[in-house]
Amino acid sequence: MTIKVVRGNPTPEELAAALAVVRARAAAAASTPPGAARPRDAWADPARLTGRRLPQPGAASWSRTYWPG
Repeated sequence: MTIKVVRGNPTPEELAAALAVVRARAAAAASTPPGAARPRDAWADPARLTGRRLPQPGAASWSRTYWPG
């Protein structure tokens, strides 16, 4: 693995800290078996986009399709 500093002039301590993070992430990625399911991130949850429950299908569901607000 090659790391190249493109901009700036990091101190040896800063470079060592950044390299430690990269190596830890690489080791964690290598330790998980391929195809293992990752836990779903809360930001990817579609339920967080709605502040209330979605209308359920039914006889009068056409009247609940518009949410004023």
